Amino acid sequence: MIRMRARLLVLHVLVLTLLVVLAMRLWQVQVVRGQEFVTRATETRTRTVIVPAVRGQILDSSGRPLVRNKTALVVSVDRTRLSRMPDGGVKVLRKLSAVLDRPVAQLQQRITPCGPGIAKPCWTGSPYQPVPLDEKVDTREALQILERQEEFPGVTAEIHSVRQYPGGRAGAQMLGYLQPVTEAELEKREGLKASFSGVDLVGRDGLEYVYDEALRGKAGLRRVQVDRMGKALGVEEQTTPIAGDHLVTSIDSRVQNVVEKALARTMKAAPSADGGAGVVLDARSGRVVALASAPGYDPAIWAGGISARGYQRLMSEKSGKPLVSRAINGQFAPGSTFKVSSVASMLRAGYPLNGNYSCPGSVMVGGRAFNNFRGIPLGTLDLHMALVKSCDTIFYQAAFEQYTKDGGRSPKKTPKEVFANVARAFGFGSPTGIDLPGESSGRIPDRAWKKDLWNRTSAVNCERSRKGYPEIKDRARAEFLKRLALENCTEGFLLRPGDAANFSIGQGDVLVTPLQLARAYMALVTDGKVRSPRIGWAQVRPDGKVVKTIDVPVVGKLPLSEKERRYIKNALSQVPSDGTAAGAFAGFPMNKVRIGGKTGTAEVWGKKDTAWFASFAPTQNPQYVVVVMISQGGMGGSAAAPAAREIYEGIYGIKRPPAVPGGRLTTRLPAFAPDGTVARG
Repeated sequence: MIRMRARLLVLHVLVLTLLVVLAMRLWQVQVVRGQEFVTRATETRTRTVIVPAVRGQILDSSGRPLVRNKTALVVSVDRTRLSRMPDGGVKVLRKLSAVLDRPVAQLQQRITPCGPGIAKPCWTGSPYQPVPLDEKVDTREALQILERQEEFPGVTAEIHSVRQYPGGRAGAQMLGYLQPVTEAELEKREGLKASFSGVDLVGRDGLEYVYDEALRGKAGLRRVQVDRMGKALGVEEQTTPIAGDHLVTSIDSRVQNVVEKALARTMKAAPSADGGAGVVLDARSGRVVALASAPGYDPAIWAGGISARGYQRLMSEKSGKPLVSRAINGQFAPGSTFKVSSVASMLRAGYPLNGNYSCPGSVMVGGRAFNNFRGIPLGTLDLHMALVKSCDTIFYQAAFEQYTKDGGRSPKKTPKEVFANVARAFGFGSPTGIDLPGESSGRIPDRAWKKDLWNRTSAVNCERSRKGYPEIKDRARAEFLKRLALENCTEGFLLRPGDAANFSIGQGDVLVTPLQLARAYMALVTDGKVRSPRIGWAQVRPDGKVVKTIDVPVVGKLPLSEKERRYIKNALSQVPSDGTAAGAFAGFPMNKVRIGGKTGTAEVWGKKDTAWFASFAPTQNPQYVVVVMISQGGMGGSAAAPAAREIYEGIYGIKRPPAVPGGRLTTRLPAFAPDGTVARG
């Protein structure tokens, strides 16, 4: 009996102890850590899923897709959730490695945030954004992840739209590419933070960057009930995403392909060529019809994250920096194509339009001989024939005379600098304002520029004038550079007679971009108005409604009368038939389409010449302006002009089907059906 009571007492004590422990635990759970567990329970029951909007397409002038979307199964990883796991998510990545057939180390590298010393591919986006690991998974792989969600916490496999480029490499630099948004970019780009969904990609270059907000649309939201294993039980709330607008451009994809092929063939035929550009403008509207740069690259390389090797190739000097657009960023001496500005400068300085001028084989400028091409004298010429035959010495003399009137080495207080100011009126020396990012401004070297350059470089030049260039093995070149450094050290702030002479024929320190040259010629051969070219034509909603039409602004006017412009245009109209481009256009059916233009051959120290051809057609009522530039291509008449001929043959269908039937570009936007598809071009 006593033993029974003792057992009951022990049992009572044990029960009471358990009750006390249970009560303390309940108090801890409900009171001390109650809010924490409520929060955790809420998080467990509800998942907020951001639904990305479908990005708008980029279309050509007839509605053909330049950039479109395709659906793909995308596997993404929430690296924040993985980092909270005891092993840092290694176990999950190992299982994912087996499904995707990719090494664990590669997956870990892909989700590692980019930073100093971190090799690509790494994660450039926000640390709170899911990291896409594979954009090409098949249904079987996706099901393995979705059906065994308990083995893949933090991993999702969903259908996303990804960018596709039907034209391949054509216009890659112009179109741009997409990348995840970085935290720094969210702070930098005004308005982006408010509209950013957390999973969107953002345009980083080209049209994708400039029109990013319109193309991106607005993400939707879905709140989903899930069990503790992460499986969906139902939808609590859903906001439908708003698809981005389509961007209709003035690009004609058929002409773009013609230009790309002409550039490729021309560069292949010029063994030393290291880059090229082709620009085609609609002379009537100022819109861009084609914009090509070589070497190019396949923009699909950005999909799913670019490798370190791939990125290095895009930026490598050895591969020609294919990421850089030579059409808007390449700055080159324009050679004789610049003489249209010099003729205008002479007219504004008071030289007679119908005057006769001596074109000797050589002239003395500032005590130094400046020669015609190969030193050939061409007799007495008017300005018309000076352009057709590309006489240099006429322009040397005129530029030197104006330089002297401005005071020469001891300039007047307010020198007129006619040649420099007229060049600026043509649009040289400043960006065109095209709707692409990072455009270069070119360079018009006047007296102020010389002083500024001297202020920035005199210390280095003075040091080099003393120490020389011992690292250069070519003794003659090293000695030349040392003398040049001494000259720039002592009087580099002065505009010299030779600077003025070289300026007049587009040499020396003059730099232009192919697009700048194209718009200058467009103004010259049409109405004299300098326009800021545009690629974007209209923003169109997915249902086909036009949201916005993008105008081409007029930003200046040439300092020429209509009579003077017509005179210069008539001279240029004779160059392909009787002038420096006659060899390139031999046999071309001028009776069908008459071409006008100007060749340019610009010397570059230590390299082959830069070849240019700036042109327009038809000459009577220009529809197209075509500019071709081949870096280290040689002479303009033998390298750039043949490429331009091939472009015109492609456009007008000479010995081949025409890229533009009838040669006339469309003036109407493509029509869209109610479902957003293109009904007609």
